[in-house]
Amino acid sequence: MSTPSSDLESHLVTTDPEALEGDPGGVIVSKSPMQLAMARFRKDKLTMVSFCIVVFFFVAALMAPILVALDVLDPFTTNLDLLDENTLPIGRFSGMSWDHPLGVEPGAGRDALSRIWFGITFSLGIALVATLIAMTLGVVLGIISGASGGWVDAIIGRIIDLTLAFPQTLMLLALSAVALAFIEEVMGIPAGDASRSFYVVVILGLFGWTGIARVTRGQVLSLREREFVHAATLLGASRWRIYFKEILPNLWAPILVQLTLILPAFVSAEAALSYLGISIRPPTPTLGNVLFDALRYADSAFIYFFGPAVLIATIVVSFNLLGDGLRDALDPKSGR
Repeated sequence: MSTPSSDLESHLVTTDPEALEGDPGGVIVSKSPMQLAMARFRKDKLTMVSFCIVVFFFVAALMAPILVALDVLDPFTTNLDLLDENTLPIGRFSGMSWDHPLGVEPGAGRDALSRIWFGITFSLGIALVATLIAMTLGVVLGIISGASGGWVDAIIGRIIDLTLAFPQTLMLLALSAVALAFIEEVMGIPAGDASRSFYVVVILGLFGWTGIARVTRGQVLSLREREFVHAATLLGASRWRIYFKEILPNLWAPILVQLTLILPAFVSAEAALSYLGISIRPPTPTLGNVLFDALRYADSAFIYFFGPAVLIATIVVSFNLLGDGLRDALDPKSGR
C-alpha cells in the first residue's frame, strides 16, 4: 500500500529542462533562485565568452606590475637605435620582432606590448576605484531616496538633476589646475601621476553615480511595500537597519548589472580625459594616453595605434555583453 508521501512523489514530474537537469527520473529537484540564474548564465555562450575575456583582463592587470618588477615587461626604457631619422620604427609593422612582439613606440622606441599591457593596470585600476565610489554613492542615496520619500526624495532628486545638468567636461578643464593644486598642497598627495589619478577617480565617481541612484530608487519603491519591510517596521527596526539589512540584500542583482555597465564607461572616460591632458601623462602608460599618443602615428605606425584601440573596444564590448547576460540570467523575463 502506497503512502501519501509516495503518491505525492509520483506526481512531482516536470517537463521544465532546467528543473530536470541532473534528475533523469523526472522528479523536481528544489533549486534556489541563484542556482537557476547560474544555470541560465552558463547556457549563454556569448556571456560566458565575455566573462572569460573580462577575467583575462583583470588577471593581466594584476600580473603586469609583477612582470615589470621581474623585468619581463619594460614599458619605460627607450630604444632610440630601433628608430630611423624620422623617429619611426625601423622595419615592417612598427618594428615587430621576437624581442618586441607588437613593435616599438614611435618617437621613443619603448616596447609597445609592455606599455599596452602595463596600461591595462592603470586604466582598469582607475575605472574600478571610480566605479566603487559611484556605486556606493548611487546605492546609498538611491535607497534613502526611495525608502524615505517626501522631502528627502525631493532633495536627492534635485541633486541628481543638478549633477546631470552640470557641464562636466568644461568644468573639468577649467578647474583642473585649481583642483590639482589643492590635492597636492592641502591634501598632501604627491604631484604627478598620484595627484592626477586621484583627481580623475574622484571626478568620475562624483559625476557617475546618478544612473545607479535612479535605478536603485526605482527598485526600492517596490520593495518598501513588501511584507518583510512592514514586518521589520512593526518589530521596531531602526530606519538604517531597514535600509541596509532588509532592502539592500534584495538589490544585489541590479547593482551587479549596473557595475558591469559603469566600469567600461569609465575606461572610455579615462581615455577621453587622457586626450584632454587631465589624466595620467606619459611616460606612465594608460590605454588612454597610449592610444591618443598613437594617433599622431596612425598612418606611419598602424600597429602601434591598432593595439590600444582594439583593447579598449574589447574591454567595453565584453563588459557590456557580460552585463546583458547577467541581466537576462537574473531576470528571465527580460530580453536583450
